[in-house]
Amino acid sequence: MHTMWKGSISFGLVNIPIKLHAATEDKDIKFRSLHNKCNTPIKYEKICPVCEEEVKVDDIVKGYELTKGKYVVIEQDELKALEGEKGEKAVEIIDFIQLNEIDPIYFNRSYYMSPDGGAKAYGLLRKALMETGKAGLAKIIIRSKEQLAVIRVYEKTLLMETIHYPDEVRNVAEVPNVPNEDGVSKKEIDTAVLLIDQLTTLFEPEKYEDEYRNRVMELIQSKQKGEKTVTAKTEKPTENITDLMAALQASIDKSKPEKKTTKRKKTTKKIAESK
Repeated sequence: MHTMWKGSISFGLVNIPIKLHAATEDKDIKFRSLHNKCNTPIKYEKICPVCEEEVKVDDIVKGYELTKGKYVVIEQDELKALEGEKGEKAVEIIDFIQLNEIDPIYFNRSYYMSPDGGAKAYGLLRKALMETGKAGLAKIIIRSKEQLAVIRVYEKTLLMETIHYPDEVRNVAEVPNVPNEDGVSKKEIDTAVLLIDQLTTLFEPEKYEDEYRNRVMELIQSKQKGEKTVTAKTEKPTENITDLMAALQASIDKSKPEKKTTKRKKTTKKIAESK
């Protein structure tokens, strides 16, 4: 399993070296954008619209837009200095809480945590969380963003789930057209409750699958079997235009005949010297 982050967890005086691994993966079917004329994959380049040239990664800086077209430029080392003493490789548990106190709307991404040498300390935290039925509330910096995170036990493995800050959850009062009154009768409520009871079951995630994705894959496989495939044309080799122009100009200069005026000057000079 790919390691996407490496650092340590700390609570009190206990320090646990750990690695983070993505607990979930996107199973969406990925399509490439092709040019319908030649079936070649389309390139996406970073172009400066003013300079009309491709911009390299090293030539890009971060800017915060104050007003339209006016920015404050922030250097990478300035952001690095704001990470604090522990930096971006530490997960500090600041509180312990009951997991059911957090509404699911706050949850963001899930990561498995594996020990990176400190197996005993890892086991200690896991056992303590299992015994108390609590979860650790921590702070972590991932990709230059400080996030809140919940650390809990999932099938004998420590699991970290990043959660949104309160100001990142939109105000539910701003949702339009939500009725204040239900406007339903007692009979309608009883019927709805009966239907819910009939459809209630234990959650077994294995029962559910992405039916649309399966149909798309069947379509792809049927086209593959029917040999309804296309082949991209070979890309033309890119030429260094600057070098090519320089070479052409040099060839032109070399092939130019010597100017007659220069020859006349030399002849005049020789006649003068002979006199």
